[in-house]
Amino acid sequence: MAGELRYGLVGAGTMGREHIRYLEKLDGARIAAIADPHGPSLAEAGRFLAADVPAYASHGEMLAAEDLDALIVATPNDTHARILLDVFATGAELPILVEKPLVTSAADAEGLRAAAAGYGAPIWVAMEYRYMPPMQRFIDDVHAGRTGTPRMLAITEHRFPFLQKVGNWNRYAARTGGTLVEKACHFFDLMRLILRDEPIRIYASGGADVNHRDEDYDGHVPDILDNAFVTVDFAGGARAMLNLCMFAEGTQFQEHLSVTGDVAKVEVGVPVASSHWGGAGANSYVTLSPRDPQGPATDEIAVDPELEAAGGHYGSTFFEHQKFQQVVRGEADVEVTLEDGLRAVLMGLAAERSAAEHAPVDLRFATN
Repeated sequence: MAGELRYGLVGAGTMGREHIRYLEKLDGARIAAIADPHGPSLAEAGRFLAADVPAYASHGEMLAAEDLDALIVATPNDTHARILLDVFATGAELPILVEKPLVTSAADAEGLRAAAAGYGAPIWVAMEYRYMPPMQRFIDDVHAGRTGTPRMLAITEHRFPFLQKVGNWNRYAARTGGTLVEKACHFFDLMRLILRDEPIRIYASGGADVNHRDEDYDGHVPDILDNAFVTVDFAGGARAMLNLCMFAEGTQFQEHLSVTGDVAKVEVGVPVASSHWGGAGANSYVTLSPRDPQGPATDEIAVDPELEAAGGHYGSTFFEHQKFQQVVRGEADVEVTLEDGLRAVLMGLAAERSAAEHAPVDLRFATN
């Protein structure tokens, strides 16, 4: 597909505006129309567009009126499945980049999987953490065999609380799927990607202990978890651990991951976004620590400051869009499939269930 690509954006909130800021830096594609029922969000999104574009109150109106080459869906979690089903029903067969989590319930996962089987265009699930440059280097080191056989994967994210969203939709598990879906689907996706294996068992312990305790919306106190430990056993014998804390906003390195194998350990640290506090700004790093000869080797991995400042994911949304554009042009295959997105959600739902029931949950995916 030659020429400049015309993207339609559904959802003009925080994440939708991040997509706009990065697409404005990307050659060969532009936002041609946006849709959102919330007028102030549309107005705010317009500030980041180089030119005025048509704005619609619904994705249905936009799809009926506009000739588009691709679609970005960045709406509240519980609306993704419905919007995708609406797009499927139009027969337009537009390539779609849809934000995580793909769905918020097992029923929606089953329905969407069945409906998408007949869709004739690519669907890419936005898992931005995969595309942070230090994360790419970290994954490459593991897949190149530098750790030997991976036996343990540890993931820590200590960060700031959930942001304020329109209508406070992200304060409740009913709309988000729960913190271990909304936030941790990134990490469950990374576990499967890094270990190149499928989970068989999940155990989680979590609580809603610090954040949002003084908030009340129409008589309802937020119920989302703000801290958790999650242990995941994989079919091949490796195990993974997630340590998530949403009230550690003073931390300099927001994400820290390590893989330890029978040959070496490799770890990565990703700093908090520079927009969050003035002490941020450190470079990310990747450290390889062999067992023999002993002695760690560390490489700092810098990201263009302009790209880093444009969003909250260490520039990864830009690199994700570069790859998605290749898919839209028919030059590459989807890297984060609908099935990847569904499995990350199903792991999150199992973890939420485990935390509520204080018991492990069996979870086995087909390997085909």
